[in-house]
Amino acid sequence: VQLQASGGGSVQAGGSLSLSCVASGKTFGINVMGWYRQAPGRQRELVATTTNEGVTDYADFVADRMRISRDRVANSVYLRMDNLKPEDTAVYFCNARNVLSAPPTDYWGSGTQVTVSS
Repeated sequence: VQLQASGGGSVQAGGSLSLSCVASGKTFGINVMGWYRQAPGRQRELVATTTNEGVTDYADFVADRMRISRDRVANSVYLRMDNLKPEDTAVYFCNARNVLSAPPTDYWGSGTQVTVSS
């Protein structure tokens, strides 16, 4: 499975960005797709995930500022980010999880930079 993310960039605080990620290859079995982020000097952390059934999970810091959505036909996942803050600055990684493999397998995109200036 290959993941290609796009849509990162630089905005001022309060601005908005939308991220997109498309999965290709052997996508059968992918049940969960989502976004994680990693800021310099920090561990990678969950931003949001969504399952094939539409169940979503958000990190507490999202606080209704971000919305994840999925297009299963297009094997794509999106992240709309509003009211961005400087602390949202990080590399954002697309993730896809195959829950049919044993153990479950995670696939990662190469990441897209999001920079929020104050």
